[in-house]
Amino acid sequence: MAEQVKLNIKDILDTLPHRYPFILVDKVLELIPNKKIRAVKNVTINEEFFIGHFPHYPVMPGVLIIEALAQTAGLLSFKSMNESANEESLYFFAGIDNCRFKRPVGPGDVLALNVQIEKVKGGVWKYQATAEVEQKVCAQAELMCALRKIDT
Repeated sequence: MAEQVKLNIKDILDTLPHRYPFILVDKVLELIPNKKIRAVKNVTINEEFFIGHFPHYPVMPGVLIIEALAQTAGLLSFKSMNESANEESLYFFAGIDNCRFKRPVGPGDVLALNVQIEKVKGGVWKYQATAEVEQKVCAQAELMCALRKIDT
């Protein structure tokens, strides 16, 4: 059986380049390298985006739910490669297919982020990703990301 990994926020910050207010993964509950990851984002009323989205009915923007899934995918890929983000490269979105939003996410929700690797080819990683609250699907998509060298 593959080794299961758990990550706290310090481990996440040591792996991803994202920082407040854009880090959207709080904890990794399970990570099986080269297979899948299960993480969570605790959604609170203190999130800056709720100031304007929407003041009378706070809803987490769908693009940020997808970004949380992409960050989760990045954690899975970095840990599968036994690497972390560095100043010479970044992990970029390469595509989003079949994205669907099923229900809103709001303050007090615990957003479960589930990502599975579908395939890796030519440095491009393809994933199946689902975000849930209380085992009900909120969003799902096929994501593609690629690790690329950058000019510093």
